[in-house]
Amino acid sequence: MFFTQGIWPWVLFNAFVVVLLALDLGVFHRHSHTVSTREALIWSAVWIGLALAFNLGIYIFQGPDLALQFLTGYLIEKSLSVDNIFVFVLLFTYFAVAPRHQHRILFWGVLGALIMRGLLIGVGTVLLETFHWIIYLFGAFLVFTGIRMGLQKYEAVHPERNPVLKLLRRILPVSQDYDEGRFFTRHNGRLLATPLLLVLIVVETTDLVFAVDSIPAIFAVTNDPFIVYTSNVFAILGLRSLYFVFANVIHKFYYLKAGLAVILTYVGVKMLLADIFHIPTALSLLVIAIVLVLAIVASVLRVRKSGGETGNKQKEHTASR
Repeated sequence: MFFTQGIWPWVLFNAFVVVLLALDLGVFHRHSHTVSTREALIWSAVWIGLALAFNLGIYIFQGPDLALQFLTGYLIEKSLSVDNIFVFVLLFTYFAVAPRHQHRILFWGVLGALIMRGLLIGVGTVLLETFHWIIYLFGAFLVFTGIRMGLQKYEAVHPERNPVLKLLRRILPVSQDYDEGRFFTRHNGRLLATPLLLVLIVVETTDLVFAVDSIPAIFAVTNDPFIVYTSNVFAILGLRSLYFVFANVIHKFYYLKAGLAVILTYVGVKMLLADIFHIPTALSLLVIAIVLVLAIVASVLRVRKSGGETGNKQKEHTASR
């Protein structure tokens, strides 16, 4: 099994990812600039296309079962990564990060996320192989997280309460400006961290929290560490482009969080029933896709309805004048 066993698949895949990231930062985004919606859509299509091409390779060399597991895992991770966008918007607004510097933060944030998730996946795989009963803990945790997400109307983000950020502010001298997107700068011969470094650290710690939710979810689909890792990587690689596509309209997807809550709960239940009743991967893929479509369609209809009501109120107000 070339795709899932041995050291070489891991080496080749990670080398491929490093090349992609080097091209991204060193060639295509060498200079800081505001990413347009058109550019973000193109890059989103590129990352999704690469993931689907990889999925096709798994289908050809490994068969439909692993290919379906990868696709389902990728869709789960992709949908859950949307939740990161809500938080990124709040963080960048709170720290007043200029749009031209946001891609740089997300690039290095993605690099750190890949390392952290790789470690978490390795730990999760070892735990499941050694202690099978942990799958029930994962399942219960996901059900709890999904229910909490569904009942929670609004989750405030308080970067100033981040313990890592508090510690860094005590031990690191920080400059007052972003110094054109640098993480460190010199002032009167003294090396200072810029606020951009603090933002990056908050982004990294925030992603670690999200990873704790998303990593167990994919183990409900497959126990193959290579499939778990690669589906995670492709979902994370496309997160930056997805952010620039949805950053200005993410608040309009009113029911998306509810959809993600349903997905987490469903995946948790699937894990709890793993030894009692096997839910086919194809059915899971269908359920997740339907939930996402319904959440998006319902959100669009809500926006249109509220827009129409706003328009009617404006007309009534104008007529009364």
